[in-house]
Amino acid sequence: MIDLGLLREDTQHIITLINKKDPAYDAQLLCDLDKQVRLVNKDIELLRYQKNELAGQARFGVTPELREQSVEVGRLLKIKEVEQEALSKQFNELYLCCPNILNDDVPAGNKESNKVVKEFGSKALFNFEPKHHVELGNALGWFDFESAVVMTGSNFPLYKKDAVKLMYALTMFMLKNNMKYGFEPVLPPAMVNATALELTGNFPKFKDQVYEIQKDGLYATPTAEVNLASMYRESILSQEELPVRMTAWTSCFRREAGHYGALERGLIRVHQFEKVELYTICEPENSEQEQNRMMECAETILQKLGLHYRVSLLAAQDCSFSSAKTYDIEVWLPGQKAYYEVSSVSNCTDFQARRGLIRYKKSSDKRTRLTHTLNGSSLALSRLMVAIMEVYQQEDGSISIPDILKREALFDLA
Repeated sequence: MIDLGLLREDTQHIITLINKKDPAYDAQLLCDLDKQVRLVNKDIELLRYQKNELAGQARFGVTPELREQSVEVGRLLKIKEVEQEALSKQFNELYLCCPNILNDDVPAGNKESNKVVKEFGSKALFNFEPKHHVELGNALGWFDFESAVVMTGSNFPLYKKDAVKLMYALTMFMLKNNMKYGFEPVLPPAMVNATALELTGNFPKFKDQVYEIQKDGLYATPTAEVNLASMYRESILSQEELPVRMTAWTSCFRREAGHYGALERGLIRVHQFEKVELYTICEPENSEQEQNRMMECAETILQKLGLHYRVSLLAAQDCSFSSAKTYDIEVWLPGQKAYYEVSSVSNCTDFQARRGLIRYKKSSDKRTRLTHTLNGSSLALSRLMVAIMEVYQQEDGSISIPDILKREALFDLA
């Protein structure tokens, strides 16, 4: 949630920043409702004071005039309390759907305004026409999408043979890399509750994208960010405990509403995918530095694997709901002839911390402050597997696994 103090102090500027990210969001209504709720709260406070005063006078005897005044104050109080409940409900629903305020250096516009800030390496060259990963995987017996459809439904993957080895090898490679950068490994539950999803900003706005287990009131986690953030819900950390850096490998589940493009078959866009996540809780003045650290951690993996990628600063309307500033790392996929995101590193400032009451105390005083939180993919395993298959494919359809994976993996890779 955004800081309402900022909205009240610099209303027009904050409204402009909110609408820069989401032009359809009614930030002016949020401001108006905030004022109305505060006014009705003052009215209720005054009426309750008057009611207590009348009750005090009644101890010395109840007169008809006193009784009449008490009845009228009670009547007005009930009206105001009903009004307060309705206004508060309307305000809270709108407030929870308000996106985070963007940093000043985030460019305006949508995807077309994303700014490429870095490139690494160059596109792979072939003396043959490179194949799509689905064609490669089917020929190698790595995938069985037909069986996945029978047992689950469309757009769920099923890996076999060396694809399974490669998936686990990549996972261990990433976790080892992340631990070198000071991220502590966590293995969280695969299901989360509604409060955890509200903390990170998935609820209520994106509730239709999450798989629900209705009988138990639980949801399949869409990203380990949800789990890791919730570990510190309603916590007060000491300054010495910060930063908290965590990394987690989980399966992630998303409905991914919308149409799948012809090139987005196979592993490009699926309902279940493996992902290694980074999550950081830090002091506000260090969050920019921590975002850079996350970027370096994620980029190192691609560099060691010899994959060509670019880094883009996302424009306002392409940033995630909770983010104040996001960089996407996009790897080149020869079979798609396009760049695809394999990591998104976001600084959420105090947006999630305010929702989850994640606070800290400096050793110099007793006042609690909100932390900043950051999250990043390190990396999306399905798309990284696509990159390795398509970049390191051979003319005979085999895959030449990078040597570094063979050296550092816990599995024998062909």
